[in-house]
Parts: sequence; C-alpha cells; structure tokens
Amino acid sequence: MTNRPEHIDRPHLRRIQPLPVHNDQNQQAVALRDPLLLCAQTMVVPPQVMAALQQCNGQHSLDEIARAVKQDPAIVQQLIEKLDEFGLIWGPRFEELEAAKQQALQSEGAFPIRATEGLRQDGGDGRALIESWLDQEEDPEVDFTPRGLFAPHMDYVRTWPLFAGCWQALRSMTPPDRVVVLSTNHYGIGDGVVCTRLGFETPMGRMNSDSALLDPLLQAVGDQVLVDELDHIASTGIEMQLPWIQACWGNVPVVGILVPDPAQALLEDDQERIGRTDFNRHLRDCVAQVGGTTFFVGAGDLSHVGPQFGEPRPVDDQRCGDVEQQDRDLLGHIVSGDLEAFTSALQWSKNPTRWASAGVFASMLEAMEPSEVELIDYRQYVNEQNTSLVSYCGLLMA
Repeated sequence: MTNRPEHIDRPHLRRIQPLPVHNDQNQQAVALRDPLLLCAQTMVVPPQVMAALQQCNGQHSLDEIARAVKQDPAIVQQLIEKLDEFGLIWGPRFEELEAAKQQALQSEGAFPIRATEGLRQDGGDGRALIESWLDQEEDPEVDFTPRGLFAPHMDYVRTWPLFAGCWQALRSMTPPDRVVVLSTNHYGIGDGVVCTRLGFETPMGRMNSDSALLDPLLQAVGDQVLVDELDHIASTGIEMQLPWIQACWGNVPVVGILVPDPAQALLEDDQERIGRTDFNRHLRDCVAQVGGTTFFVGAGDLSHVGPQFGEPRPVDDQRCGDVEQQDRDLLGHIVSGDLEAFTSALQWSKNPTRWASAGVFASMLEAMEPSEVELIDYRQYVNEQNTSLVSYCGLLMA
C-alpha cells in the first residue's frame, strides 16, 4: 500500500507531441510538447525515459512501471510528479491548468495567432504576400459556382501554389455571409465533434464566430460540443485557412469545427459526444434555416508514409507512385460524391497510408451534399532524407 494520490500511483499520460531536441549540454533529448499549451514551459526528458512514458496509460501502477523499466520506484515517482507539475497526466493539476487557460481565452475572446505568424515576415500583415501568390496562379475556371473548398493543413512554404490556385476561382466571388471551417482534431481531448464560440486571431486581424449559425446549431446539438473547446489550440488547420479568406473576402464571420480523428472515430460515432454524422445532419438543417450564403472550407492532408510514420522502407519513386494511385482512387470517390464508397474503401483497406483528413472529407460530403466536385491539384512532399511523404490536394465543390 502507498499513500500516493491515485493519479500519481496509476498515472495516465495525456496525448502529447514528443519532439527530438538537444539539451543544454548538446545531448539528444525529447521535448514533451503539450498540444493544448496549458503550461508556459515545455518538459524535456532523456530519450530513455520514453519507455516509462509508454507504460503511463492508466492501466499500470507506479511500482509496476518501475519494474517494467527496471528502475527505482522513487526515481519513477519523481518523473511522474514532474509530468503532473506540467499538467501532462490526468489529474487535479491538469484540471487547474485547463480551467486557467479556458478563463484566459474567454477573457480574450479569441484564439491567439500560432501557425500564421510567419506571414508577418515581410513586415506587413501578410495580405500583400498572399495577393502576390494569388497573382502567380491561374484561375482553374471551374464551370460551377463553388460553395466549398478543401485545402492543405501544411505550411505555406510548400503549399501556397495549391492554395492560390484554388482561391483564384473564389477571389472575385461576392463574399458569403459566413464560412464554416472544418479540420481534424489531431491532438485534442474531445472524442466527438468540437465547436467554439471564440474567434480566431491572424496577422490580418480577428475573425469572429458567426452567432447567426452557431446559436441554432448549439441549440440543436447541445453544449456538449463546447466541452473540449480548448482542442482548437491543438489544431492549426482552421487558422491556416483564415488569411486566405481575409485576403479575398475580408473578415467574414466563421464557424470553426473540429471533427474526430479518423483513426479513432471515422466509421464509428462515440456515444459520449455527438458523432460526426448526427452533427452534420443538424449542421445541414441549421444552414438551411438561417439562410444567406454559407461557404464551407475543409482543412487537411492526405497520406503520411515513410520511416517517420513507422514504416521500415524509405520513400522511393515506387512508393510515391503507389501512394498517388491509392490517393487518387480515394479522391475519385470524393469527386463522385460517393460517401459510402469512400468510407467503405478506407474501412476495407484499413487506411494503410494514414489519411489524416478522412473525417473532414466525410463531413463536407454529409453537410454539403455537393452536386459537383472538381480536383484542382494534387501534390506530394518528400523530405530530403526520404523518411517522410505527405500528400495534399485542393478541391472545389458546388
């Protein structure tokens, strides 16, 4: 028997982002980044500590973890207590930090700038940079009036030509009354759809949430979709889309929505939170109810393959070709608007190339019921070490 608190004696690590770094002595280390940014500092640990962290799943006691990693329980306890101090395990300290972060955000009224900070590199707010990118791409000249766009989640350095190519078709349109922006909840806590009443800051200013659509939507689905509102800190997919909206249409109101990680909940709705399909039915009804013009934007990437994602084989030309074939097969179902074929193909294949945006695609097909979908561009990014391939695309929907 011990007198340790339950959350210390049987620790359960939250979802974190381990990042390779070097410590002050220039030794290899691992930074345990908190996606929710609850703590101002980031905990850094030696690489060998990761074996103990893998045991911190709420199923093993501290003593069992110590035996598994052949370490003194007192040393393991010091590690767990430090994790607790940073709010990285479930427990009272996490709840305290979560409440403080929520209060600060509510007071501010918007999520802070994160991923789009780089737009300020030219000394301005990024508008001139985006407009220059737009001027370099041609209008894809689709033969329908777009009411939806799917664009990447990756940084602009690699993806701006694709963004600009899609937005050329939207640049001269009359601004909509609102934009619904959907992204994948990669690192958040919520296991269902997560909304927010907060706005979003970008270098071009604040984009406020659209209460005209949110009010009836929240009345229909319940405030359960706001419980994990902080998850929007962990995902920057929505923020990445906003400067393009601002550059082309101004600060129109937005509705930011995170959908469940496909690996967890693409094909099976969680009963403790509202699932994707039920939510999108209500969203579709509320969009019709409030009237006006609603534009949909989906954010995400496609395949993630190579040693960086757990595969043994470096990325070569053959692998690039295989990935593109699979990507285009799945995109074919989306272009056809066939949600059942799309989800069935992922279920049958078990998503071998780790599509990270399947939930967003499914949500757009459910919420929009598009009559036409056109693939504007498809690309792959392979890093210099051939350890990572990420594919991405741009789509317009009617």
